[in-house]
Amino acid sequence: MQAVGIVVEYNPFHNGHAYHLEQAKKVAQADIVIAVMSGNFLQRGEPAMVDKWTRTKMALAGGVDIVIELPYVYSTAPATDFAKGAISLLSAIGCDSFAFGSEDGAIQPFMNTFQLINNHRTEYDAFIKKSLKTGASYPKSLHYAYEQLSQKFPATYIDLAQPNNILGFHYIEAAMMLDSNIKPLTIPRIAAGYHDALQEGASIASATGIRKALAATSALQSVQDVLPKASFDYLADWYEKYGKFASWETFWPFLQFTLIRHTPNELTRYAEVTEGIEHALIKAAKTSLSFSSFMEKIKSKRYTWTRLQRMLTHIYTGFTKEQLQSFDAPSNIRLLGMSKNGQAYLGMHKKDIPLPLISRVAAMDDTMLAVDIHAAEVYNLSIEHGTKEQSLPKDYQTPPIRF
Repeated sequence: MQAVGIVVEYNPFHNGHAYHLEQAKKVAQADIVIAVMSGNFLQRGEPAMVDKWTRTKMALAGGVDIVIELPYVYSTAPATDFAKGAISLLSAIGCDSFAFGSEDGAIQPFMNTFQLINNHRTEYDAFIKKSLKTGASYPKSLHYAYEQLSQKFPATYIDLAQPNNILGFHYIEAAMMLDSNIKPLTIPRIAAGYHDALQEGASIASATGIRKALAATSALQSVQDVLPKASFDYLADWYEKYGKFASWETFWPFLQFTLIRHTPNELTRYAEVTEGIEHALIKAAKTSLSFSSFMEKIKSKRYTWTRLQRMLTHIYTGFTKEQLQSFDAPSNIRLLGMSKNGQAYLGMHKKDIPLPLISRVAAMDDTMLAVDIHAAEVYNLSIEHGTKEQSLPKDYQTPPIRF
């Protein structure tokens, strides 16, 4: 069975994802689709709007055959490590290819871009350092370095200012650095850009646009046209149970308490907390009534919104620098869900998978997995607070979803 891998967050699974899924399978001429999906906290440093089990159900209903979890260590990491973790897992589970959505839509410019940076790494790093000395943020410095190189060595390259192109580049970089045989494919994004707001009458919207629409109004009907029926029904069921979707605004009282209860020195233990910002975090937390007002106080030229959110995610979950440095590569494959075809694939390939394939978490002793379980517990705490409904699934007790 030919398997194509995809890297997803599905926050939530929408019509654009359904299109990408269909095209990935078609372009790869694959029999099944394997998705490596972020858990309850995401790459831009924020909680997923609904938990990973609900999003797994959306994925399976949408046509994914196997859903495995991208561990917290990678799902909340900068793009380079996010991609490294994801491609490592897709390679380990036996994917013949991986497909990603991009603004560019053609694979050769990605390969050209990788060769440009890889062949001129010393010069590239020098341009980055030069830009950083001016006070520019790291992402802006990366873009500056890329612009300088691409002008010096003209060819057809991707636009690295576009968010999906950036991730696509890092997927290819990871595959090359891991010396993997997995083949890269790209699917052009259609209709809605990554940050575009929801457009009236549209059938495809970005996940960001959907979340913003739901934040502005609790009326789920406002996003019904851009979601498959199953996704809409799962969101409606979630909202009926808990009365809210997860976001930093809904988590703010817990995050605020977490920040204030620490001393500045204690905050420096956590991953990505650097350069004296710990004092500003505590000061702003004491005087902010909302997450958005807090962020406006601490955002600066040097710290992007995403970098700050990742930092706060690690503080909230208690993930330390020492823990981060202790992990070098994925230690397991956590199975979240599978279709009948997915189950058949695993039956055929299980003996060839080099990592432990985990379906019964309670029986495992794995430090990377322990981080995932802890992250799920603190996520659930914030969702369940103030509700009388049944608690969310206990992560260590929940078996893979069979669809």
